[in-house]
Amino acid sequence: MKSRFLFVIIVIFSLGQSYSQQEFQSLFNTKMKEGVACYRIPALAKATNGDLIAAIDERVPSCGDLRHSADINIAIRRSEDNGKTWSEIEVIVDFPLGESASDPSIIVDQITKEIFLFYNYMNLNLEKEVYYLHYVKSMDHGKTWSEPVDITQQISKPEWHKNFKFITSGEGIQTRSGKLLHTLVNLENGLVLFGSDDHGKTWHLIDHPLKPADESKVVELADGTWMVNSRVNGLGCRYVHTSEDEGKTWSSKPDSVLIDPSCNAAILNYPYKIEGEIKNILIFSNLVSKNNRENLSVRYSLDNGATWSDPKTIYAGSAAYSSLCILQKGDIGLFFEKDDYSDNVFTGFSLEWLLAE
Repeated sequence: MKSRFLFVIIVIFSLGQSYSQQEFQSLFNTKMKEGVACYRIPALAKATNGDLIAAIDERVPSCGDLRHSADINIAIRRSEDNGKTWSEIEVIVDFPLGESASDPSIIVDQITKEIFLFYNYMNLNLEKEVYYLHYVKSMDHGKTWSEPVDITQQISKPEWHKNFKFITSGEGIQTRSGKLLHTLVNLENGLVLFGSDDHGKTWHLIDHPLKPADESKVVELADGTWMVNSRVNGLGCRYVHTSEDEGKTWSSKPDSVLIDPSCNAAILNYPYKIEGEIKNILIFSNLVSKNNRENLSVRYSLDNGATWSDPKTIYAGSAAYSSLCILQKGDIGLFFEKDDYSDNVFTGFSLEWLLAE
């Protein structure tokens, strides 16, 4: 049965363009813009018209994280040709000096065609160490963006005001029911999910904390189960949390196969139909090392994460955060940090290459 599934999948999706695994397009590095200390924290998404959006932190005075840098902006580049060429770097969130925005993540609403780009905000002049949770929205496939919207009160609690909390960078999802769903890290209280049932008009907290969990990604499996794949500091592998009742109750366990050095990763549900039934392939990208940020690799699961393929190396050298999305014609796009955070590159691969023995 497994070989039959593989045959059907390859026949359906091998029409996509093949990419060389050594072919990296540099999208953001400090040589591209004077005065920038570094670019970090990649996020990648495909708009409903097929355009790609690559978002990132533009860290100006230093490469420090949000609590340690008074000038971090959110920058993007767009591609209208499936990643072959990209627009110039454009800053879409830029607060006055002393206020910073960091950790971009994206949800594309497939129904309304709107794009939500989330980030974490801090005013280091007035409330250093206090995180606020924002988004900006695009209604034209990423060409223009709204003013910032603060949803902190909707997805957090008053008693969490001074907690170390932040929306995970990279990507959230839209479930088959239309719900928008994302993860919020609270290092004091545990990871929680938040969502919207009205296409982003309002947001709500799903208050069932998950532990252990740092930066985490959520996917919906073919049977409607929610799966959260989590970074856990010091463990040496990923942790997996699953819920069959939309977050009311959870089961949690480590996945020792998914070796990890405590770093953000990416997971993607690649849906397909066979004999009228929705199936899914899980595609996962992370650093296959217990201790070092190196060896960025991808692997897949045909059984909802019960087992995983051996990893295929994308880049064996120094790497860090990564973000995945499905490209036009079925290939997979990958945007990741490379070479000690000095470069942020885009590449891609076909499903046929990933599934090949």
